[in-house]
Amino acid sequence: MRRCAFLSVLTILLVSLSGCGGYNAIIKSSDYDAKYELAKNMYVEGRYSNASSILEECVMIMRGTSKGEESVYLLANCYYKMKDWLMASQYFKNCYSMYTNGIYSEDARFLAGESLYYDTPDPRLDPSSTYGAINELQDFIEQYPYSKYVNRANELVYALYDRLVEKEMRSATLYYNMGNYLGNNYRSGIITAENALKTFPYTKYREELSMLILRCKFKMAQESVQDKMLDRYRDTVDEYYAFKNDFPDSKYMKEADRIFAVSSKHTGNQQ
Repeated sequence: MRRCAFLSVLTILLVSLSGCGGYNAIIKSSDYDAKYELAKNMYVEGRYSNASSILEECVMIMRGTSKGEESVYLLANCYYKMKDWLMASQYFKNCYSMYTNGIYSEDARFLAGESLYYDTPDPRLDPSSTYGAINELQDFIEQYPYSKYVNRANELVYALYDRLVEKEMRSATLYYNMGNYLGNNYRSGIITAENALKTFPYTKYREELSMLILRCKFKMAQESVQDKMLDRYRDTVDEYYAFKNDFPDSKYMKEADRIFAVSSKHTGNQQ
């Protein structure tokens, strides 16, 4: 509601500038009230880059005045509209930090986290910014548990968790593909996948990770030395039953059944 009201007020503030001369005169002047009105006019027109350039001048001058909070919030929205997520997040943070009880503080805190969410990189890259986005959104949820944005914030947090899980799943898959090259990579794949499931038990990748564990255990049994083979096939059978119990309608069930059929021949545990 506050954000809609904010945009409605901006729409009312549309002004007509008398050609380039009027524009240039305001830009060159030291009349920051006029500059601020010009910036708001440009924002409503969708000229976010021009508006942000003017607002960069205005925010420090207007800090502590009745226009201070709105000017920072408007500047943050300019960068948000331009999809400059890091700058948007920084100014939204400035807004809620400088004006903790302001009329835009709730909106700014959510939008700071949402901007960081949009800035998170490919799951294969450094996850530090992903953790930063999670922390920002969780802080928002804690501070505003009844906000209209809470459901959206929770969705973003779970999506960010899944990005972290995807990174671990890629690592576990790489271990599986490496096999016994320079060591028992299957075991490393199992540990990586199991840790991901323990840390993020509600991830959408639960089925894929569980199947990857079953594959690793099966291959580790197949390529095992003789004195460890029986125990590892038994472990594979146990893993199969756990997988079948958790995902009875899994798209991987045919593959899992084949793994069980081979493993059970070695353990005498026929279905």
